Amino acid sequence: MYFADREDAGRRLAARLDHLRGRDVVVVGLPRGGVPVAAEVADALDAPLDICLVRKLGVPGRPEVAMGAIGEGGVRVVNEEVVRLAGVSEGDLADAEVRERQVLADRTRTYRGSRRPVPLEGRTVVVVDDGLATGATALAACRTVRAGGAARIVLAVPVAPDDWAARLGGEADETVAVHTPAEFAAVGQFYRDFDQTPDAEVVALLDRSRAGRAPVVRNTSVRIGVDGVELPGDLALPDGAAGLVLFAHGSGSGRDSPRNRAVAGALNGAGLGTLLFDLLTEAEAADRAQVFDTPLLAGRLARVSAWAARRPETAALPRGYFGASTGAAAALWAAAAPDDDVAAVVSRGGRPDLAGERLAAVRAPTLLIVGGDDDLVLDLNRRAEALLRCESRLEVVPGAGHLFEEPGALERVAELATAWFTGRFAAVTGGAGQ
Repeated sequence: MYFADREDAGRRLAARLDHLRGRDVVVVGLPRGGVPVAAEVADALDAPLDICLVRKLGVPGRPEVAMGAIGEGGVRVVNEEVVRLAGVSEGDLADAEVRERQVLADRTRTYRGSRRPVPLEGRTVVVVDDGLATGATALAACRTVRAGGAARIVLAVPVAPDDWAARLGGEADETVAVHTPAEFAAVGQFYRDFDQTPDAEVVALLDRSRAGRAPVVRNTSVRIGVDGVELPGDLALPDGAAGLVLFAHGSGSGRDSPRNRAVAGALNGAGLGTLLFDLLTEAEAADRAQVFDTPLLAGRLARVSAWAARRPETAALPRGYFGASTGAAAALWAAAAPDDDVAAVVSRGGRPDLAGERLAAVRAPTLLIVGGDDDLVLDLNRRAEALLRCESRLEVVPGAGHLFEEPGALERVAELATAWFTGRFAAVTGGAGQ
């Protein structure tokens, strides 16, 4: 016996991984028992915590003996020697995989809900379990995170057999274990408390890690080809983004708008991705007729949304539109198209009236935010809301003008927009939202 419990094992393992502190590291635990160990490691390294979902394929009649393992993304590992010695048929192996794939899907919904996995591409990924016996699940985990784009894999466990590194066949770039005894029967023999980890504990540890850390936001400059021109944009994706908000700027405004950037920053901090881009090129923006051409702007917004739906890192994210001033009309016009699938629209000081009769065709839940002192725009929004047939709400920010420059006004806009997008994205993905 080496460890009091999994938390004790995690703290001792973390001490062996201190050389990774300060690097671009993600710690992933193997549910369920590996997650309490991984949580201690993530805390010590000040790194994000996620899970790597794998399932052991147990020998029929002897489920504790692994004949292989499966992981997310279709990863499959088979221990041919165990299969041969146990006399397992191809049919038995296939049946076991079908059963475990279903369990894998159920566990994904239980542990992740609506949240996206933490991106692994180009990063050092520390794969953690509470111990290693046959190595099948660890091998599947290494292949799973490698398929996710990990640049370097560190497999770390509190205890493993003395020949464990050889069993992995070089799948991990680095292996770390606190103890490697020559005599090894089962992982549990090295723990005083080795009770099964409940699902609720796994979810709580993941929630605690997310709540205690500001998400890492990855910023990318993009150029989007639309209508024979290239539109410059700034894509910001937090780790595990729950959705993507596309900004439709108003007349005389663009992706450098300080007000929209402030709102985008708040959305990023809440775990939502943002795409700020110019709907017109500089030459086009000089033509006032194009600046107020709502069908043109809406068409471009829709095509940029389709571009995001094809881009690998954003394809699976629910999308929403945030429109300011005349950009709100473009957002609502686009959202009224029969094939538009955005999950939510938010208008800040918008001119939804410019979307005219198309308002009645909007299906996406729509939030209209107007300053209390912006009398004309407030009246136009009230009339527009009456034409909407979708879920909608009008929020008035007391004492705020058209530009929301008053103290606390823009912060209130960001708070309202964050809650609206988060709730509607969660409804689409089946999560509870945060």
